[in-house]
Amino acid sequence: MKVNEEARETLWNTVEGISDDDLNWKPAEDRWSIRQVMEHIHLMEGAVAKTIQAEVKKEAGDPVAEKPIERTVDRSTKVEAPGFAVPGDSFMTKAELRAKLDGSHQLLRQTEESIPAEELEVRSYPHPVFGEMNLTQWIPFAAYHELRHIDQIKEVAEELDRRP
Repeated sequence: MKVNEEARETLWNTVEGISDDDLNWKPAEDRWSIRQVMEHIHLMEGAVAKTIQAEVKKEAGDPVAEKPIERTVDRSTKVEAPGFAVPGDSFMTKAELRAKLDGSHQLLRQTEESIPAEELEVRSYPHPVFGEMNLTQWIPFAAYHELRHIDQIKEVAEELDRRP
């Protein structure tokens, strides 16, 4: 969870000083606000934890090769968010977002701490880009996914300064 903790600290440092109104500002109709990106991170992190919890109850399978999950931060290829991770349009404050993100982060941490590493290594779940990924890799994947979106947040934050 070290990379996950570092990613979360980077997220909070990135949005420090951004007002609630600015968090909810959309740079374009077809783009997400910073708030929506943060909600997406929360939804994805919670889904990763719940998926791991569900999959570990299933029978162990054949080992799968490690995937290059570090490539997740490369935003040159656009990936559509799965339906369960698409954020809503309602206004949210930074405090509300912090509570949601703290909750999903705690769930992922508890999941990782409560399941023996050997159990995670012998089970897998498919990722839409990387294919079958062992459950161990899903935990740091959540961090790389977050780092990918922190870059997106930085882009939107830069546009805040250029608004008319």
